[in-house]
Amino acid sequence: MIIWPLAFFILILVGAIGLDLFLIFKTWFSRIHFGKYENERDWEKPIITTVARWLKRTPKVPLTDQRRWVALDIIKGQYTRGEIQYWQEAALLMALPSPQFISEVDRFINKKITPSGEWKTCPQQIDGAILAYAILKNNRLNGECYQQAMDEMWQVIQAHIGKDGTVMYRKSMVDYRYVDTIGFICPFLITYGVKNNKPECIDLAIHQIESFFTYGMSSQMAVPAHAYHIKSKVGTGLYGWGRGMAWLALGVIDSWKELPNHHHYKHELELRITQLAKVILSLQQDSGSWSWLMTRKEARADSSTTSTLGYFLAHAAYIEEIEDQCCQGRDKAIHYLMKVTRRTGAIDFSQGDTKDIGVYSQLFDILPFTQGMSLRLLAEKRRYQESKKDRQAVS
Repeated sequence: MIIWPLAFFILILVGAIGLDLFLIFKTWFSRIHFGKYENERDWEKPIITTVARWLKRTPKVPLTDQRRWVALDIIKGQYTRGEIQYWQEAALLMALPSPQFISEVDRFINKKITPSGEWKTCPQQIDGAILAYAILKNNRLNGECYQQAMDEMWQVIQAHIGKDGTVMYRKSMVDYRYVDTIGFICPFLITYGVKNNKPECIDLAIHQIESFFTYGMSSQMAVPAHAYHIKSKVGTGLYGWGRGMAWLALGVIDSWKELPNHHHYKHELELRITQLAKVILSLQQDSGSWSWLMTRKEARADSSTTSTLGYFLAHAAYIEEIEDQCCQGRDKAIHYLMKVTRRTGAIDFSQGDTKDIGVYSQLFDILPFTQGMSLRLLAEKRRYQESKKDRQAVS
């Protein structure tokens, strides 16, 4: 009578241990003979293949750094969460705009949006705004087909506006303003506001950015804290957290890009970009990477920070004052990312999900977000080079 329950328990135990060992072995094996790419064209091919494959089935980003008893976390529903996946999917989606991937992009969007233009499952947190932005950017055929879903996302953001007029990260933390929100919501708000003639959306995005520059930056150097408290006006968490700088830089650069050239906020954001670019370049390591803690060169390099800041510099290169420096920094970042790419095309050594303010992952592995941002970086470099040729031809 006892032998069957015991056998069943042993079977489950062996399966759980087997899953842990399989994941550890898979990571170890995938790092054999990696970083062998010598030129961008050869590197780009497996990067694109991986992005397209992951858009179809996006790898789950774990909540914890724990590599033991993974099966138990999966069973308990604590292995990952939907909010983490939004920014993974968004980066992958924005990285595949070319006509050759229309079917893959449409298939993904159709999983998220109904034929009538509503969310199948509307995001309830502001993290979903970056996915809404990616979908809005891929809205090629019918200018109104996703309108209701975008209106719903705007309503979610409005529900998170605090007493100070800025957007909170979570309703459970009403007094903190996270740097993550800049990257999550501001490009969406600008794009949605311009498209629908809603200046209040644009004003909110700029207010979110400027408030963080006022209260969330170090007084010694323009590096952000993880968050700031709206009552004390004091930054909290690490100053110079790499992906925090990446979220800030991404939100500012994509917002600037989405604003019409004649818009009165355009020059204001350009000044912020120039300010950020000079600091970012001064903190780039000789390898071309940025550390997960940017102000400490001994800290481990983070590919998610490197790909995003490389993308930022690729855009900032259009500003004449910092053009040459940005091009050099961009190319150094690409060189580093090539050297940490697995033979499968997956870019390695991205910092895992952050646990809380001041509590940062020490797990460095693949991250779909990094994959998408690296491809966006390459695409932006190519657009810059083509634009420069056109400018030289005219002159």
